[in-house]
Amino acid sequence: MSDKMSVPSYLECAKPNPASNRAPWYKNTAPTYAGIFLWFVFWSYSVSSGTPGGILSAGVGVALLSVLVAALLCHFAFYYLPARFGQKTGLPLYIVGSSTFGATGGFLLPGFLMGLLQFGWLAVNIFGSSMAMNQMFEFSGFPLYVVMALWGIAAVVAALKGIQYVAKFSTYLPLIPAAILIVLVVKTISGLGSFDPQALVAASSVAAVPVAGTVAKGMSAAAVFAFVLTYIVGFFATAGAAGVDFGTGSRDKKDVALGGLTGVALAIFLTIGAAILITAGYYGTDAGKAAMASGAIELNPMNLMGRIFNDGIAKWLAFALAITAFPSACFSSLIAANSIKTTLPKVNPWISCGIGCVVAIALAISGVAGKAVAVFAFIGASFGPICGAIAMEYILSKGRWSGPRAAFNPAGWVAWAIGFVIGVQPNFAAQCGFTIPAAPVVAFIAGAGIYALLYKKQTPVLAYPQAEAQAAD
Repeated sequence: MSDKMSVPSYLECAKPNPASNRAPWYKNTAPTYAGIFLWFVFWSYSVSSGTPGGILSAGVGVALLSVLVAALLCHFAFYYLPARFGQKTGLPLYIVGSSTFGATGGFLLPGFLMGLLQFGWLAVNIFGSSMAMNQMFEFSGFPLYVVMALWGIAAVVAALKGIQYVAKFSTYLPLIPAAILIVLVVKTISGLGSFDPQALVAASSVAAVPVAGTVAKGMSAAAVFAFVLTYIVGFFATAGAAGVDFGTGSRDKKDVALGGLTGVALAIFLTIGAAILITAGYYGTDAGKAAMASGAIELNPMNLMGRIFNDGIAKWLAFALAITAFPSACFSSLIAANSIKTTLPKVNPWISCGIGCVVAIALAISGVAGKAVAVFAFIGASFGPICGAIAMEYILSKGRWSGPRAAFNPAGWVAWAIGFVIGVQPNFAAQCGFTIPAAPVVAFIAGAGIYALLYKKQTPVLAYPQAEAQAAD
């Protein structure tokens, strides 16, 4: 039943994306998502888990199967149902989210939080891109910090002033990392049949510094699954919620499905699958076996380029990968700017985004942004329960968006709070004495489950014409 209370001005001003502005899945959703997963920071950190042998410790098959499961989970659980809301309503995430978190609460979740976390992504981009470029320049100390600062400032300025120019050439830049991955696979595939995961674990154990009286061990198959789910889902969580926005550009259910299956599931599997094959293939070659014998273990396929080719070629390839990452930095800054301008309309965006930029640069310079797995896990903890609550609302409402709910909707907020606590629990594993495996996934499940339990205890639905105009299947 609709309530007669007025809706906030930001909801009144929202206009659905018309059918005339929508396009087939292969022109918007698929290539845009695929470009996200071709970002070298995503696939280059995917094999190393901080344990001997990384995700290859249980074999190539287990690693690939884990990636496949995570990729399908990202599509079906995190992307598809939010995207269907976007496709049916034509409305963006911060509008659709008002039914889950309330017309007032929607400003903060997912609106403002999305903006804040984008500066976290910017920090990761600054760190990764600067370190990649530094393979060419070999800076250290203050000169490297200057590069990081200039990279971050340029991204934010481009987002606020000239993002339309960045968008024009960013369509083709993902072809560069795709080509590099293909060449690396071709160069190392001959060693895949000779790869021995136990030999890699043993060599990595010798190189590691075990606790006194113990021996460093590789992960079990179950641990590999848990790590891969944490890594991939954590990386994808915000992009999954942004599926609402991608859905507004889809014409129908088929576009939503094919856009996600190719741009999300297939792209994840191919990019990280390539990283797995490159690393395993290299350690199956004579050069890789010699590296294991000497204890020179490197599980980052990007850092292996110097061994697969030579240092000169590797520097140029790393520099090219860094350049292709600049549009991602710009788009993260743009999303942050749009979110902050929506939630803090009276604050000059140059000031708010400038503060965010300074924080992102500080995180990069301090090295915090270089701990990609920890960053991905925190983002997964933040947005996993948001995706879970929105997905559950789609299921319980039988696919029809209700419209905004009044004030702060307790069902959504309680679901997010409990899910977030679960998601960040691994950060306090030492104090708890245990670790929740695949915490971002568990946070999603908790968010969905709590929202379902509280579904009948929600604030009233506000009168909202745009909710009545949504498309039907």
